[in-house]
Amino acid sequence: MTMKMIVTIIKDDDTDAVSDALTNQGYHVTRIASSGGFLRQGRSTLMVGAPAEEVDRALQIIDENCVPSIEPMIRKATVFVLDVEYFEQI
Repeated sequence: MTMKMIVTIIKDDDTDAVSDALTNQGYHVTRIASSGGFLRQGRSTLMVGAPAEEVDRALQIIDENCVPSIEPMIRKATVFVLDVEYFEQI
């Protein structure tokens, strides 16, 4: 099975909604507090492991659960999808 790692940087205000929605759909989510970007606003980084064929669905869930910003330069999320060379649960 080919696995992907979805690394998503989102506003702190969206973290619970996105994390809960992903978890409710069976994804395992790890949350890391982070900061950066415009005005060093509060951010969270979510790491989600998913089979390659489920990446599009996970991205849809993330998109649907982030509130659009009223600021034109602020994005809902920054998302990286990485190949996972090796995966094991211990």
